Amino acid sequence: MEAPKAEAEKPLEEDAVELGEPLADEAQAEAAPSVADLQAEIARLQAALEEQTRASQEEIRDLRMRNQAELENFKKRLTREHGEHLKYAAEKVMKDLIPSLDNLELAIVYGSKEEACKNMLQGIEMTQKLLLDAVGRHGLVRVGKEGEVFDPALHEALGCESRSDLAADTIARVMQSGYSLEGRLLRPAKVMVNKI
Repeated sequence: MEAPKAEAEKPLEEDAVELGEPLADEAQAEAAPSVADLQAEIARLQAALEEQTRASQEEIRDLRMRNQAELENFKKRLTREHGEHLKYAAEKVMKDLIPSLDNLELAIVYGSKEEACKNMLQGIEMTQKLLLDAVGRHGLVRVGKEGEVFDPALHEALGCESRSDLAADTIARVMQSGYSLEGRLLRPAKVMVNKI
């Protein structure tokens, strides 16, 4: 009796194995995505990757353009600042020379009143001309001439005079010359304004 019992138990185990295999296949079939699903997922991921790549490329291009513009602006600013520096580098020296120009002018004014100074006056006038030419080559310009229209931005009025040979609100007399360097006023001219 023992032999039939063992045989009877054997088919049950085989049946259990046979029954278990189809169940496992069905579970795997349900859990595993189909080929179409996988292809759709791949297509979706590729599209997302392409979109991210395009967005990254646009961002890089935009950043590159901004950096290029910033570099160009920096170059322009540096060139402008360098030009300004060169343009006004002589400002201190010119300011230091203005009193010497004033003294030469005073020497000419007072020397012309004395007969004994006539010969020396020629040398002073030549020196003044050479100095004015030299500073003029570096951008220093005299401001304020008799007969010019009075401009408070360039001239400092010390008082008024009445001259019939000049129009109203013009410079009747220059008391002290003013100077500008490359359009920048270093010192205003001190003048008497004509009032009729």
